[in-house]
Amino acid sequence: MVGRPQRLKPTDPPTGRCRAQSLTLSTVSLARNTSSPAGVVSYRLARQHLVDAFARGRRTTEEICDAQPELRRVAHSCATPIAEPCPICEGDDLVAVTFAFGPGLPKHGRVLSDNAEMRKLRRRGRPATCYLIEVCRQCWWNHLRESYAVSG
Repeated sequence: MVGRPQRLKPTDPPTGRCRAQSLTLSTVSLARNTSSPAGVVSYRLARQHLVDAFARGRRTTEEICDAQPELRRVAHSCATPIAEPCPICEGDDLVAVTFAFGPGLPKHGRVLSDNAEMRKLRRRGRPATCYLIEVCRQCWWNHLRESYAVSG
């Protein structure tokens, strides 16, 4: 039967095909240029490799739950909830933080906490690269989820 693929929940077992992304971030949808979807880099495979290494005992919690103080601060004040559990502690406090880097932005990057900031970044007319990082506010797991270019 031809039709739409079934959306899997994060808790569903792997079926050999990619799981549907359950991020509910309006910032991400604004950042992506729908007329040219190229340029979005997903780090899903690297993330899954690290989670699998943890599950097999090759990595410890201390090695992978190591969010830096600045990332922790931003995760508490400027983050967007993600509708899936943490892959390490299975807690429900997984959030996404978006940083933008580019000419004319601070060296440490700019945190984009809402749609208005993303629109402002796009109106600048200068290219920037955004990095979407997932962070668990319970165990401090963090991983780069995707990166994408933004321009005016």
